[in-house]
Amino acid sequence: MPLSPIPLEAFEKIALGIDRPEDVVVGKDGRVFASDHQCAVAELLPGGAFKRMGPRGGAPNGINMDAQGRVVIANFGIYDRQDGPLQRFDPATGEHETLLSEVEGRRLTSANYPVIDRAGNIWCANSTHAETWPQALDGRTDGFIFVLRPDGSASIVAEGLKFPNGLALSADEQHLFCAQTSGADVLRFPVQEGGRLGPGERYGPVLGRLMRPGEGVGSHGGDLGYTDGIGFDAEGNLWVCLPASNKVVAITPDAAVETVIHDPSGKIVNHPTNVTWGGEDLRDLYIGSIRADYVLKARSPVAGQPQIHQR
Repeated sequence: MPLSPIPLEAFEKIALGIDRPEDVVVGKDGRVFASDHQCAVAELLPGGAFKRMGPRGGAPNGINMDAQGRVVIANFGIYDRQDGPLQRFDPATGEHETLLSEVEGRRLTSANYPVIDRAGNIWCANSTHAETWPQALDGRTDGFIFVLRPDGSASIVAEGLKFPNGLALSADEQHLFCAQTSGADVLRFPVQEGGRLGPGERYGPVLGRLMRPGEGVGSHGGDLGYTDGIGFDAEGNLWVCLPASNKVVAITPDAAVETVIHDPSGKIVNHPTNVTWGGEDLRDLYIGSIRADYVLKARSPVAGQPQIHQR
């Protein structure tokens, strides 16, 4: 199916009152979960309500799901200057556990987004060791990607990155893609045997400019390129959220860039951070946000790429 823009009137606001729903994940059974700073994870219920589950603590950010239906949580510690570990919550049992709090002797301070492959490797970004947002987005290269393998071993697999953020695996799992927020771009890394990565390269073009000194987020013309969450659809288009521009674009397989969603006013699509697909045909599109107190839902023009927990 062709990739076409989604009109703003097609979106429905659900889970009204949720606290900073950075990300959404949809299980094979159709249950929908979102990040929420008041709990481990919130379940989005039919009809638009939501139910908080698990203990409150830190800043749940990017979430995903393993093949067993457990929600893997990247806890972004920069908000309260606490640790930012990799955690897991089991909706079936209520068990909440920390999987990893340091890698190779380096404390996780801002785990951002996890993705799981068929082998059970959990890939995750640690965005920065900065203490504040202005520091975090000043172009510093203190971010890294790490992996937690099924045998319990963990390694830093890419470093020197400019605020690594959302991650996505290609359908064949031959490449791992990473949004580099303060690089305004996406990087692609070849996946190697044993849960390791080869050297990264830019995938597609730079997606906009960065803020000038003294410039406020609200004073731009919708051309800021700070990248956040990413996700593949079934046609191989990589959707990229640009929260500072209230925009979602897609990098096509031939490296062209198409705007899929844009809300200049921010009244509906307000600082979008992640895209997730669900439903029987994988065309129910969910969009998370760092500013809105709701999750957006619409029908996608293209189905999403099935994730490990949806196969």
